[in-house]
Amino acid sequence: MGNFKEDIALTEAFFFDVDGVMTDGSISPTLDGDFIRFYNAKDGYALAYAVKHGYRVCIITGGRGKILEHRLKMLGIKDEEIIADCMDKLSAMRDYMERHGIHPEHAIYMGDDIPDLECMKAVGIPVCPADAAPEILEVSRYVSQFNGGRGAVRDIVEQVLRAKGDWAKSSEGVTPSSLVASR
Repeated sequence: MGNFKEDIALTEAFFFDVDGVMTDGSISPTLDGDFIRFYNAKDGYALAYAVKHGYRVCIITGGRGKILEHRLKMLGIKDEEIIADCMDKLSAMRDYMERHGIHPEHAIYMGDDIPDLECMKAVGIPVCPADAAPEILEVSRYVSQFNGGRGAVRDIVEQVLRAKGDWAKSSEGVTPSSLVASR
């Protein structure tokens, strides 16, 4: 483990929890058993930008629902990179890393609460939102100045892409239709 800025320039993959990381943790159940969550547009843009530029982005969440899956697909995240309704996040992450040849020391995991703790201990670059649980804050190499669902995802994605020289290469936007067209 070296300098944080040097280490993030070696990032091979991003792993994100959803509730409390991509959202503020609030959920509202619907009558059909799904959940309504609110997402930050800037977080979404950064994720879509990373995906469009070839970065591996994997979502590992205990959350579930068609609305959640639809949101992630709108960002260009493929089915194989969405591991939802997951109760063993560590095994899921290790399996994903093994299948894709990702070195744990070059992986970023952003979590916010106890179910993320083991994953965060298993990667070289554990990061979290400002409002994460104390146990998560303690194991994080970087704590965003932003809360979950309020820019924390954008913060770490932008830092990595800047470190690699890939941020804001052009002013071309990233929309769901442009992601589908680039596949």
